[in-house]
Amino acid sequence: MNVLITGGTGLIGKKLVQKLRERNHNARVLTRKKTNNPDEFYWNTEEKIIDPKAFENLDSIIHLAGANISQKWTAEYKKELFSSRIDTANLLKDYCLRQNVRLKSFISASGINYYGTFTSDDILKESDGILKQDFLAKLCDEWENAAENFSDISNRTVCLRTAMVLAKNGGAFPMLKKTVDFNIGSAVGSGNQWMNWIHEDDLVNMYIFVLENPEIEGKFNGVADKVPTNYQFMKLLAAISNKFFLPVNVPAFVMKMTFGEMSSIILEGTRASNEKIKSLGFDFKFSTPEQAFEDLIK
Repeated sequence: MNVLITGGTGLIGKKLVQKLRERNHNARVLTRKKTNNPDEFYWNTEEKIIDPKAFENLDSIIHLAGANISQKWTAEYKKELFSSRIDTANLLKDYCLRQNVRLKSFISASGINYYGTFTSDDILKESDGILKQDFLAKLCDEWENAAENFSDISNRTVCLRTAMVLAKNGGAFPMLKKTVDFNIGSAVGSGNQWMNWIHEDDLVNMYIFVLENPEIEGKFNGVADKVPTNYQFMKLLAAISNKFFLPVNVPAFVMKMTFGEMSSIILEGTRASNEKIKSLGFDFKFSTPEQAFEDLIK
């Protein structure tokens, strides 16, 4: 299958491209750098340019592009968070129309904060919809709407509402591990907020799973089985690392002063269900944080 990937040089994109090729798919990557690699195609989102050759005999698009959510949300950066996700999707659609491309699938990343950023013991399902209108809920909603906009030129659309990705070489995990290694690991805020997570390998496998099963479409929570509280998460990470765990939580006001509005994704969190994707046959390799920590640390 000919698959075009945005964000193919990112944390998940690199692994996904590698695995697609191992499974004999032709994985094409959009890149901001002009190269002689026949599998890499130039795009400039500011100038709204994509190499049209990227769309020749194209079967599917996997849209992973998006600015890092874990930077301070200035007014300007908020625009970048939207543009890097929604405007890029719209640009892809424009080029598909120009090239008369009919896709088998358009698969897009989304975020588990689609439901809103708050703390609750409820376990959220894909059918629950937005429960708290806030910045991330609006971002994810427009992100998914941009994906659904492909429904007239694609046989199906899929959105994976991704939780915090635990990865050895990127994302939040190395930073969290560093605090533990310095024996200053502790819970944050109340410590009672839930921490939805997924191991990088499971997320890559989930993209492969929905790509290779043409009957799958719609929205899915990309989250592991066992979701711990922030306190449980950090205490377990310290224990598996054989490090000291500070019993005093980092105060919420410290996080708000440091990160501003972005601190909400650290201080708040509810649980999400993965039963929908599992009911279709997807198996998680890492179901518990213990399994993920053991893999990433040892």
